[in-house]
Amino acid sequence: MARSPRRDLLAGLTVAIVALPLALGFGVSSGLGAEAGLATAVVAGALAALFGGSNLQVSGPTGAMTVVLVPIVARYGPGGVLTVGLMAGVLLIGLAVLRAGQYMRYVPAPVVEGFTLGIACVIGLQQIPNALGVEKPEGEKVVLVAWRAFVEFVAFPNWTAIGLSVGVAVVMLAGARWKPTVPFSIVAVIAATVIAQLFHLDATAPIGALPAGLPAPSLAFLDVSAFGSLLAPAVAVAALAALESLLSATVADGMTVGQQHDPDKELFGQGVANLAAPLFGGVPATAAIARTAVNVRTGASSRLAALTHAAVLAVIVFAAAPLVSKVPLAALAGVLLATAIRMVEVGSLRAMAKATRSDAVVLVLTAAATLILDLVYAVIIGLVVAGALALKAVASQARMEQVDFRPDLPGEHSDEEHALLAEHIVAYRIDGPLFFAGAHRFLLELSEVADVKVVILRMARVTTLDATGALVLKDAVEKLHRRGIAVMTSGIRPGQRQALDAVGVLELLRLEGREYATTPEAIAGARKHLEQAGLLPRTPHRPHRIRKAAR
Repeated sequence: MARSPRRDLLAGLTVAIVALPLALGFGVSSGLGAEAGLATAVVAGALAALFGGSNLQVSGPTGAMTVVLVPIVARYGPGGVLTVGLMAGVLLIGLAVLRAGQYMRYVPAPVVEGFTLGIACVIGLQQIPNALGVEKPEGEKVVLVAWRAFVEFVAFPNWTAIGLSVGVAVVMLAGARWKPTVPFSIVAVIAATVIAQLFHLDATAPIGALPAGLPAPSLAFLDVSAFGSLLAPAVAVAALAALESLLSATVADGMTVGQQHDPDKELFGQGVANLAAPLFGGVPATAAIARTAVNVRTGASSRLAALTHAAVLAVIVFAAAPLVSKVPLAALAGVLLATAIRMVEVGSLRAMAKATRSDAVVLVLTAAATLILDLVYAVIIGLVVAGALALKAVASQARMEQVDFRPDLPGEHSDEEHALLAEHIVAYRIDGPLFFAGAHRFLLELSEVADVKVVILRMARVTTLDATGALVLKDAVEKLHRRGIAVMTSGIRPGQRQALDAVGVLELLRLEGREYATTPEAIAGARKHLEQAGLLPRTPHRPHRIRKAAR
């Protein structure tokens, strides 16, 4: 993506307009007030943009973080929240130093797609009260709040608010198709504000009065004696900040071409932002999907856009509050409704749903959990389900099948000898992984081996073997021994010997010399065992017969 300072400046201005009511609202919701939300958006937004690992990420207070902060405020007060933010910043920097961000690359694509879809739905539902022109009902669940707002609208319709929000959304969506480079969000918001002022549309509530100025930096809130009790909340805040920021960065990468974030640097940037924000009375911050999506969609190509967003908010705080206070909330709701719609990549969702049934299940579950529960639970559920389905798929690839060992017999044998060997020996080849997800199936199969005297396990094709697989193998060998059946193994890989040795399988096999490098050697060992048991006639002159046959 070619850099364009003009587009970055316009994108930053657009994001600032979108971020302003969110910063105010999240500040109030957290319990520390609107000023705390603005301080977070300005301070954390600027520092995360400077030190973070994404060129497009926009940080500040978020709804997911507010949910975590409310109980902390209730229990520890505002000073506790500021201390938690400071501690979370230290933890995030620690995660960056440990290079923990790289593990986000292992999050499956259906989890990210489901997360994005769920967040888009949440953003859209959050705008329902403002879009309908009603007071936001009480409640924490976004679906329930949206429903209550709709019920209130049915009782007292406000068509003016709907007209403004729908009009802004339509202008943005249509304008993006017509001329993607034009910031139609700004055009639409300005037009909506002018219309509301010219026609005195009192039914459309404006943003309202804003606090003037930021508090001076201070550590007066810090209580070192409370660190112990605040550690658990700080860990939760740091985990949410890391999770939301890295997933937001991943989503931003997917919305662009040629952009790739540095996960460890992003954690560092979020850590620095959370260290500084509490000094100005700000709440813990994280990257925000809604603001990041607006940033990307309005043409941002560098960090200048996020820095502009923070600078514009700072100017608004100090100088332009009276002007922005007249912007209708319904117009801002239209901006976010359009943003939510544009976040949903229908083609990607359709491809993911058609890929495999497992991918479709993970996508739907993650999206539903994001909508009904919250971000952390959604990602955990998505990862657990994706992991379980992946393990099931890998385990299903493992095979144990009976194979004909006669082609590997050393030397020549008569039909009578072949029949005797087939009567007393059975050979199995294990293909694929032998690990906890499917190892017990092999124990059942081996335990049901028919009445033979020797079982040969060909293990050269075992790709993975863990402690569970080794224990299952040991149990199978012991059960077969108790039935008087000798077990020979061949082709054990060097990398798998440690697990087998740790649980005692190799020792069990070495006692009777029943571990062999190759299958022919294992078959020769099986024949020798049968000869010693008197089940096969001894063949002292076999070398002569082989030479004669060779001639």
